[in-house]
Amino acid sequence: MTEPMVRIRGLRKRFGAKEVLCGIDMDVRPGSVMCIIGPSGSGKSTLLSCINHLERIDGGRMWVSGELVGYREHAGKLYELPERRIAGMRARIGMVFQHFNLFPHMTVLQNITAAPVRVKRQPTAQARAKALELLDRVGLADKAAAFPSQLSGGQQQRVAIARALAMEPQLMLFDEPTSALDPELVGEVLAVMRDLAASGMTMMVVTHELSFAREVGDDLVFMADGLIVERGAPRTVLADPREPRTREFLSRVL
Repeated sequence: MTEPMVRIRGLRKRFGAKEVLCGIDMDVRPGSVMCIIGPSGSGKSTLLSCINHLERIDGGRMWVSGELVGYREHAGKLYELPERRIAGMRARIGMVFQHFNLFPHMTVLQNITAAPVRVKRQPTAQARAKALELLDRVGLADKAAAFPSQLSGGQQQRVAIARALAMEPQLMLFDEPTSALDPELVGEVLAVMRDLAASGMTMMVVTHELSFAREVGDDLVFMADGLIVERGAPRTVLADPREPRTREFLSRVL
């Protein structure tokens, strides 16, 4: 049986007195697309931030490709890794945020090549060639010299995807990548994500785009109040949810 790309056991995270992740257990198979839906405040984005160790956890364990995320374990206790080790781990996990987080003073090409050159120590010419290849893949081959302010929101998000892919990640995390876009720009970003899924990239996608989840997702997770309420094949969960809380949520958004 294939080892999960992502394995999560008993994950807990709190902010002050509020526990936002209440003991999450989850496996994500290599090459699969897991879509995560749920109401605002259910813990979806926090889950992704924990996987990328942008947030420290308060309990449980997470592994990506068999490697414990963010910590080493000794005698049953977790000890946070040095920042250099964490940066190396993050280099294998791409993350695309709701807001594009591009460097406004850099061109598109510079945004994409910065991390491979600085973090992975790639030669500039190699990073540049890869960046141009990725820009062509996301349909922006003519925008290498543009600055983010000269691009639409959809184009900026496609650049953000190309920037994440430039690090050659094993896993891609998408945190509501289309929610900040005007409706007419959503399709161009989802098209890039469909292509990425078809290429075999392992993806975890927090999304409100239920049609994308239905068409592209291999697994669908519904979260509420820091818990996984329901999980299954996207078409099954969306058409015939078992849990009342899932039915209530879908009745409001479908």
